[in-house]
Amino acid sequence: MACQFSLSATATQSGVRDLLTGCRRALVSAKVPAAWRGTVELVWAEALNNIAEHAYADDVPGPVKIMATVKDERIAADIRDRGRPLPGLSPPPRHLPDSDGPTEALPEGGFGWFLIKGLCETVEYQRKAGENHLHLVVHIPRYTA
Repeated sequence: MACQFSLSATATQSGVRDLLTGCRRALVSAKVPAAWRGTVELVWAEALNNIAEHAYADDVPGPVKIMATVKDERIAADIRDRGRPLPGLSPPPRHLPDSDGPTEALPEGGFGWFLIKGLCETVEYQRKAGENHLHLVVHIPRYTA
């Protein structure tokens, strides 16, 4: 049996927090095991925070919507926003930022996409009609609702 839900908010820190709270409730209702809920929440938090921080950065915050389906051994999410497109119209490659050198010289960002791509079996991005579409699928071994 599949579980579907859709949530919307304004892409701000508090809006992202509210979305993640709603997502957590839906995942609990779908009986997703706690360990996998944490993985899914981490992926979604990284994606949603990137939207709030980069897609709408220096602009008036805009809408963000997450539509998710929990079915069999997969949790699929489509995240949409009307902010700036990803540079090059593609998610960055999956590699860690350069971490050579002293701790105080480590980069502040660049780890999120590494996590997203490492934890998802599918990461797809498209820009359609002025809207960003990010499709993420997390595989959950031996999961049944």
